[in-house]
Amino acid sequence: MIGAAFAVFATALAIAQTRTAQAGGPLPGITPVEFEEFRIGLDDFLEVEASEEGLGPAFNGTSCAVCHNVPVIGGVSPVAEMRAGRVNERGEFETLDGTGETLFHLFSVPGHACQPIVPAEANVFARRVPIPVFGAGLVEAVPDDTLRDLEDPFDRNGDGVSGRAAIVVDLATGDRRVGRFGWKAQHATLLAFSADAYRNEMGITNDLFPAESAYGVAADRMRLCDPFADPEDIADPRTRRRGIDNFASFMKFLAPLAREGVTPQTQAGEKVFQSLGCATCHVPVLMTGASANPLFNRKRVELFSDLLLHEVGTGDGIRQASADTHEIRTPALWGLRFRRPLLHDGSAATIDQAVLRHAREADLARRGFEQLSDVDKAALLAFLKSL
Repeated sequence: MIGAAFAVFATALAIAQTRTAQAGGPLPGITPVEFEEFRIGLDDFLEVEASEEGLGPAFNGTSCAVCHNVPVIGGVSPVAEMRAGRVNERGEFETLDGTGETLFHLFSVPGHACQPIVPAEANVFARRVPIPVFGAGLVEAVPDDTLRDLEDPFDRNGDGVSGRAAIVVDLATGDRRVGRFGWKAQHATLLAFSADAYRNEMGITNDLFPAESAYGVAADRMRLCDPFADPEDIADPRTRRRGIDNFASFMKFLAPLAREGVTPQTQAGEKVFQSLGCATCHVPVLMTGASANPLFNRKRVELFSDLLLHEVGTGDGIRQASADTHEIRTPALWGLRFRRPLLHDGSAATIDQAVLRHAREADLARRGFEQLSDVDKAALLAFLKSL
C-alpha cells in the first residue's frame, strides 16, 4: 500500500516537474518538498469544516473550494460575499459600528443565534465575487518597488490615469508593504490573505485574526454559539498552523492558467488593446525579483494588471484598508476566458458589458472601445477571450 502511494506521488511529481503547467496544477519545476506542501495545501483547501473544527459562528462557506472551483480548484464561483456601511449627512462613508467591519456573513451555525443582521441605517451595500488564485505565488514575488514605479497618483504624465499603490501593514510581519491581494489590495502576503479568508469567510480564527467576527453579535452570545477555544487554527508540532500555512502554500505553488494558442486575430486584438490604452492599468507583464528559489527568481508574470488602486467607475462604495470608496485594484486578466460573471460584484455577464462599465480614469479607453470598427472590436474580444 505504501509503495503504491509513493508511486502515485512520484508520478504526479514527475509530471509537475516536466510538463507545462496544467489548470489546477503546481508550478513546473517544483521540488518534492514543495510538491508535498502544495498537495497538503490542496487537501486543506478542499476540506469541509465543521463547527468543532472552528467553523463559524458566522461564515460564508464551509471550505475554500466553495468559492474557488471554476474551471478547477483555485478558480472562481458565482458566490458573492456582502458588505455594508453608510454614507452620513456630510457624504462621508462610515462603518456601522466601532469595529470597522463591513462584512455581513451569509450563514451561521445551527441555532443561528449569531447570524449577523444588517441594521436599518445601512445605505451602502456591496457584493464581491471571488478572485481566482492561480499564480498567486508569482504575484507575491513581484517586488514592492516594481509596483511603486508604476503608480502616478497625481497623473503627472497627463494620460488621465492616476493609479496608486495600496500601502498596508502586513499582519504577518508588521511591515508596511504594497497590498496586492483582494479587491481592495488589502493584503500584501499570501499568509495574511489566507488568515483573512479563514476568519472572515469560514469563521476560523488564527493568530493573525484571533477574534471572532459576527457583526452585531455580543461576545457573550458568540461564546454560546462557538464554545471552542480561540484561535482554532493553531501551530502543530512542526510549527505550521493547520490551516492558513497550508492554504498559503497551495496558492504559492499553484500555477497560472496558460493562454490559448496565438492566432493572427488575437495578435491584432492585442495591438488594439495597447492602442486603446488598456495596458496602462492592465500591464501585460510584471517581473518577480531576485529569489533563492528558482521558481520565483526573475520570472515573467503575464497577469495583465498593475495591481494598483484606480477609480474606473466600478468601485463598490466601501472604504477598506488603504482603498477609498470608489477605488478597486486592477483585476488581473490572465484566465479571463474562464471567468463569469465579471467585475467585482458579478454585474457584468460579458466582456463587452464589463468594458462599457469603465469610466473616470478609464473613460478615454472606453470611448475608444465604443468607436472601434467591427473588425477591430472582434479582434480585441478574441484576444481577451484567449487569456
